[in-house]
Amino acid sequence: MSRTIPEHAEYPDLEVGHPKREAVGPEAVVRSLDLAVRNLGPGRAAKVLLNMNQKEGFDCMSCAWPDPGHRTPFEFCENGAKAVTWEATPLTVPRSFWSERSLTSLLDSTEYWLGQQGRLTEPVHKPAGSDHYEPVSWERAFEIVAGHLNGLDSPDEAAFYTSGRTSNEAAFLYQLFVRAYGTNNLPDCSNMCHESTGTALVETIGIGKSTIAYDDFGKADLVIVMGQNPATNHPRMLTALEETKRNGGSIVAVNPLPEAGLIRYKNPQKVRGLLGKGTAIADRLLQIRSGGDMALLQAVSKRVLQAEADAPGTVLDRDFIDRHTAGFEAFAAGLADLDDDEVLRATGLELEEVDDLAARYLAADRVIITWAMGLTQQRKGVDTIKEVVNLLLLRGNIGRPGAGASPIRGHSNVQGDRTMGIWEKMPESFMAALGREFAFEPPRRHGLDAVDTVAAMQRGEVKVFVSMGGNFVGAISDTLAAEAAMRGTRLTVQVSTKLNRSHVVTGEEALILPALGRTEIDVQASGAQFVSVEDSVCAVHGSHGALPPIGGEVRSEVAIVAGMARATLGDRYGIDWEAMTADYDVIRDRISRVVPGFATFNEDVRRVGGFILPNGPRDSRTFATATARANFTANALEHLELPPGRLILQTLRSHDQFNTTIYSLNDRYRGIRKGRDVVFVNPDDLADLGLAHGDRVDVVSEWPGEPDRVLRDQRIVEYPTSRGCAAAYYPEANVLVPLGSTAIGSNTPVSKAVVVRLEPVG
Repeated sequence: MSRTIPEHAEYPDLEVGHPKREAVGPEAVVRSLDLAVRNLGPGRAAKVLLNMNQKEGFDCMSCAWPDPGHRTPFEFCENGAKAVTWEATPLTVPRSFWSERSLTSLLDSTEYWLGQQGRLTEPVHKPAGSDHYEPVSWERAFEIVAGHLNGLDSPDEAAFYTSGRTSNEAAFLYQLFVRAYGTNNLPDCSNMCHESTGTALVETIGIGKSTIAYDDFGKADLVIVMGQNPATNHPRMLTALEETKRNGGSIVAVNPLPEAGLIRYKNPQKVRGLLGKGTAIADRLLQIRSGGDMALLQAVSKRVLQAEADAPGTVLDRDFIDRHTAGFEAFAAGLADLDDDEVLRATGLELEEVDDLAARYLAADRVIITWAMGLTQQRKGVDTIKEVVNLLLLRGNIGRPGAGASPIRGHSNVQGDRTMGIWEKMPESFMAALGREFAFEPPRRHGLDAVDTVAAMQRGEVKVFVSMGGNFVGAISDTLAAEAAMRGTRLTVQVSTKLNRSHVVTGEEALILPALGRTEIDVQASGAQFVSVEDSVCAVHGSHGALPPIGGEVRSEVAIVAGMARATLGDRYGIDWEAMTADYDVIRDRISRVVPGFATFNEDVRRVGGFILPNGPRDSRTFATATARANFTANALEHLELPPGRLILQTLRSHDQFNTTIYSLNDRYRGIRKGRDVVFVNPDDLADLGLAHGDRVDVVSEWPGEPDRVLRDQRIVEYPTSRGCAAAYYPEANVLVPLGSTAIGSNTPVSKAVVVRLEPVG
C-alpha cells in the first residue's frame, strides 16, 4: 500500500472543483464500506463496523459525540469508518523499516504517508547519536525511561502529555504515576482546543462541561451552531440537528465558511436521505468575520435587554435570574454603550442579520448554543464563551429540557481524561482524595500546559517528554519552534499505534512503545478487560475490543503506564501496579474513592449503555462557583484590526482527516482532490489583492516583534469565505501560528485568527 502513496508534500495532480451543498447520503455509505472492505477484508470490516458505538462494543476513537439511547445496527459515520479502518488495518511496520529508514530520510515524509505504513508492533529505541530506531525489549525500554526520569535534578524537568483517545482507566493510572513521581506537568490536547471552554464555564456555571443531554436537541426551539463543521468533525451530530428540524425547531449557523452539512443533510439511515432530498439544516447562515462571535453575542444580548425594557416583565426570566444568578446589573451596564457600528465592523455582518438572530432568540422558549474551535481558538475565546453563557442565562436557557450550553469536543475521551485528573492544575479536592487513597502527598504546585511545555523546552527546563498517544509536535502551534524545542530534550517517549511526525522529530534519545488500539481485545492476568470513556454530555460507558491484538509485543496503555511506573518508582508508596494491570476493576475501585460521581463505578459502568455523571447546572440548577450561582460577566469587546493587504487566516481540517491523522488527500465537501497545499480566499479579496484563483503564493504570518513565519507555495482556491478571511489546512498551517499567540485566560493557541499576507511565488 505504501508504495502507491506520495511520501512527500508535492501534489502535481491537485484538482479543485466546486464545494458541495449537501453532506452524507449514499455517497458517504459507499465510500465508508468500500474503504473498510478494501483495507480490512469483508469479515474484519463487518466485525469492527457492527461493533462500533454499540452498547457492548467499542467506542469510536474519532470524536466525543454522544450515543443515542436507541442504537441502530449501523451506529457510525463516514469518518468513524475511516478511523476504525485506519486503526484496525492488518498492515504492520516491518522490522526492516527501522534499519532501512533513517530519521533524516523521514523528515520530509508527510503525516499521510507515515500513517499509512501500518501498525507499530514492537518497542523501538533511538540511541543517543544514532539516526535510526532499533528494536528493544519492553524491559529495556522501561529501564531507559526510569534511568532518565530518576536522573533528573527535579521531577519538574519532565512533562507527560496525554491524547484524548486515552481511556479513563489508563488516564487515571497515568496521572497517578506522574504525581507519585512528583510533578503536575500534565499537558494535554484540551490545552490546544477546549481549554477556553473549561476556563469560561467553570467561572460562570461551575463545571467545564456541556449542560445538555443528547435528547435535548430534539426538544430545542432554536439551536445556534457556532464555529464548527459537523459534517467533517462530528458527522453524527447532523442526526441530532435533523431531529431539531423535524420537531419544528430552527437552526442558525455562525461560521466564516459555508459548510455542506449545515446546508443539507442526507441521513443514510432514512429513505429521505438515501433516495430523497434529505433535510435542510440551517435556516440561516451568518458568515461572520473570524473572531467576531463575541461582538455578535453581545449585540444579541443587548437587544434582549432592550426588548425587556420595551415590555417589562415579558422577556427576561426574572425568577431564574433572581434565584440562580449573580452579576446581572454589572453585565447589563457593560452593554449599555455597545455600538452597532463597532459590532458590524467586528462581525462583517449586516445589521439585519444581527437583528434577525436576536428576533429568533426572543421567539424561542428553548435554546441551545453549541460551539467548537471557531470560538475557543481566538484571543478572546474565554470571554466569547462567557458571552454564550450570558445570552443563555437571560431567558433561563440552562437547566431545563431543550436548552443549554453545548461545547462539542473532538477526541473520544478528552473530557474523561480531564475528569480522571489529566490537568496541570487539578483542584485541591481531587489532590487530597488522591493522596488519601494512595497514602502519599501529591505535589500542589501547578504544572505546565502544552504551550508552556514547549517554552520550557526552549529554556532547557524540560528534558524528558512522555506522550500517551497523540502527535504533539504535529498538533501544537509554531511548528518549527516546537520541533526545535523537542530536539533539545534528552529523551522523548511516544506511546502509539501508528507512525506520525512526533516519531521523526525526537530528543537525543527516543522510544516508541506500541499500544493496543480501541478495536482490540485486551487480555490481562485475570482475563479479558474493558475500558471506559466519557462523551460530550457526561455519559460514561464501557468499550470492549473486538479484534485480536495486531501483534504479540503490543501492550495495553494500562500495562505500558504500569511498566514505566514500576521501573521508575519501584515500591515507592506501596502502590500495587501489578494488581491494577491484572484487573482493571481494581483501577475502577480506586477511581470510585477519588473521583466525584464514580462511587459505584464498577457497577454503573456494567449497566447497558453506562451511566450519566452528575451535572449541577443541568440536573438541579446548582452552580459550584465562587458565588454559588451562575455568573453573568461583563467583558470588554475587542476585535482584530487588519492592516491593508492582510487577511485573517484560520486553520481547519479536511473531510478525510481526524486531528493530525490524514486518511486521504481529498476534501470532498470543499471540492479538493489529490492535494492539501491550498489556501481558501474570498474572490473579492483576491481582486483587491491583485491575485487570482490558481495562483501560487507563500502565506506569510505576521506577529509583532518576531520574524515572519511562512507556509510556502500554496495554491489559491477561490472560495466563498467571509470577506477578509482565509483558511488553510491543519496541521500544515500550524507553522504560521506564533507560540506566543494564545487565548487570554486559557493559553490556547489562537489558530483561528492569524494575520497573514499572500506573496506570489517567484
